[in-house]
Amino acid sequence: MGDDHRTQWIYPLEYVRQDYLAKEMGVTRQTINAIERGKYDPSVQLAFKLARFFECSIEDIFFYEE
Repeated sequence: MGDDHRTQWIYPLEYVRQDYLAKEMGVTRQTINAIERGKYDPSVQLAFKLARFFECSIEDIFFYEE
């Protein structure tokens, strides 16, 4: 993640627990937490998996700032 941009996570369903989502995505709860806090940009593969899980587009759950 560069210093000149930020990928912002827009949590679409607040009732989904981090540990459950992490298990479904094949990552750790800490990874989900870091994405939520803006400390980690997910891979393209993970972003697609999250969008598929929430049945929406990537743009519905992330936005990119320069």
